[in-house]
Amino acid sequence: MRVAAIDCGTNSIRLLIADVESNKLREVVRDMEIVRLGQGVDKTGEFHPDAIKRTLAAVDKYAAKIARRGVEKIRFCATSATRDATNRALFIDGVRERLGIDVEVISGVEEAELSFIGAIQELDPKSGPFLVVDIGGGSTEFVFGNSRVEAAKSVNIGCVRMSERHFTNDPPTTSQIEMARADIQKAIAQAATIIPITKAKTLVAVAGTATTVAAAALDLDVYDRYSIHLSRISSSQVHKVSEIFLAMDRDERSNLGYMHPGRVDVIAAGALVLSEVMKATAATQFIASETDILDGIALLIASTS
Repeated sequence: MRVAAIDCGTNSIRLLIADVESNKLREVVRDMEIVRLGQGVDKTGEFHPDAIKRTLAAVDKYAAKIARRGVEKIRFCATSATRDATNRALFIDGVRERLGIDVEVISGVEEAELSFIGAIQELDPKSGPFLVVDIGGGSTEFVFGNSRVEAAKSVNIGCVRMSERHFTNDPPTTSQIEMARADIQKAIAQAATIIPITKAKTLVAVAGTATTVAAAALDLDVYDRYSIHLSRISSSQVHKVSEIFLAMDRDERSNLGYMHPGRVDVIAAGALVLSEVMKATAATQFIASETDILDGIALLIASTS
């Protein structure tokens, strides 16, 4: 079955078109656009009109790609920003007009479960139990389990949310960093009341913050998802990369060959979240996974058809 999975988060919207057979996925198209749908949502509780316009323009592009490739079934999942926005109907109606389907505004727990399914598909089951951490734009998901999810928790410490809330200077001041760190530590402690974050045998981190930190740790000249996927990044490398990003200004971050333009102004906050996760879990390393919630959505489309 050929399926299309769309994941619309706070910072990016992503498309995966894949052929799924016997619970195995063969990628046909994988695309991402940084649209910053969650622009200002943490402060105002609403989508900005410009953010909706940018995101629906990306949906138009995806609709054309889906139509050309004979997709049989589509699933569109929206996460943190859409959960929080009081005017989400404007966005949901716009997607329905373009794709003829309803947007699923999934819970943080469901988001975590889908990320887990996608993240562990290529890992040795003997490496479990796994803790999968998905640092998004608005929230961070923690999910623990072996072959299936045993516990999941979503907390509001995404890279866009932390940047907008705390980093009013560029680079951020020491006091801004410490306020963000306290916010992050509080949220991780909240997650730890549900998730046994120190009990995992393997820590897996997914999504753009983690893979960009991996690119920096691997000293890549350009972003190479094949070099990044399943790479092992030590905790000391994570802390070092976080410190480097926090000390850089926007121009310096922009000049990094592996840095996506849409991550330039939020990567420092994202890397700080990952650094604090490494400390709280006492993990010595993390595995960077390029398969994540998109892959989980695609696999479940086929299995529930």
